[in-house]
Amino acid sequence: MAVTLREMLLAPATQPQVAADTQALVDQELASKSGVSATGIKVAYKGITAFAPGYYQNIINILLPGWVDALEPYWADFNATGGSQFGDYLAKRPEEVSEALLAVTDAKGRESGRPAVVKMYNAVRGGATKHIEAALPNLGAMIQKYA
Repeated sequence: MAVTLREMLLAPATQPQVAADTQALVDQELASKSGVSATGIKVAYKGITAFAPGYYQNIINILLPGWVDALEPYWADFNATGGSQFGDYLAKRPEEVSEALLAVTDAKGRESGRPAVVKMYNAVRGGATKHIEAALPNLGAMIQKYA
C-alpha cells in the first residue's frame, strides 16, 4: 500500500487518471459557481481555453506534482490522526490549505512565458482562495479514492 500522496497519485499508471479527475473537479466547481467573482473566473477559464488550446490540460499535469507536494503534510497528519474523510480534514484548514495550493500556481505564474495567461490568472487570483476553500471537501474525496 502506498504511503505518500506522491506514491499514490503520481505513479505512472495513476497520474493520467488523477489529472483527468482534477480537470473534472475544476470543471464541476466552475459550473457550480455564480455571482460576480464567478464571472471573472469563468471568463478567465474561457479565455485560456480559447487563446491557448491544450494549455489547461497541460498546466494541470505541470502543477499536479507541486499540488501533491503541498498536500503531503496534510495527508500525513490526516493519516497519523486517524481521520476518516480527507475532504473534511482539509475543510477544517481552509485558508492554510488553499494558500499552500495557490503558492504552487503563483510560482508557476511567475515563471510563465504566456503574458495573456498570467494576466488572466492575476485578474482572478484575489478571489481564488474562497473558490479553493469551497472545493476542499470534493478535492479531499477525489484524493482519498486513490488511497
